[in-house]
Amino acid sequence: MTGKATEISELLAPTVAALGLELLGVEFAPTGNSAMLRLYIDAPGRHVAIEDCEAVSREVSAQLDVADPIASEYTLEVSSPGIDRPLFTAAQFGRFIGEQAKLTLRLAQDGRRRFIARITGVEGDVVLLSHEAGDMRVEHDNIEKARLVPDLVALGLAAQPKPTGPGGSRRKAKTKES
Repeated sequence: MTGKATEISELLAPTVAALGLELLGVEFAPTGNSAMLRLYIDAPGRHVAIEDCEAVSREVSAQLDVADPIASEYTLEVSSPGIDRPLFTAAQFGRFIGEQAKLTLRLAQDGRRRFIARITGVEGDVVLLSHEAGDMRVEHDNIEKARLVPDLVALGLAAQPKPTGPGGSRRKAKTKES
């Protein structure tokens, strides 16, 4: 999260918690004379309902009007994390060990800023990852953006891949009899 997003997250987290919800993180994207403020919330032990988003929007709107942390006009969105859940903290990475995530780094590591990797662990503020080029350790502060990569087959949203025969072909070879 950016500095402004972190500031807003710290301001609003107690309000969201008072509603029995968790503020996962904040995205703040200023564009010219306006900005987009997106809050991601979670409901421990259940799915986030539209009523949860409405309640958070009402409560934090009032709080933002009083505290006035954003100088320009802005649009407020309150969202559930969805199946491609964003990851904002090292602790959130720790909840999803074994899952794949798509990451964008602030500074390149191993010559890359963007990659998909399996989360293998968390040690303090260091996220441990494994990808096609090997294992890596990434300081959480170096992660600009991260989202889980949903396993659509496991979620029942995609068909199981069909096994392929030798050479990768699914067709049977035709033989000609003499």
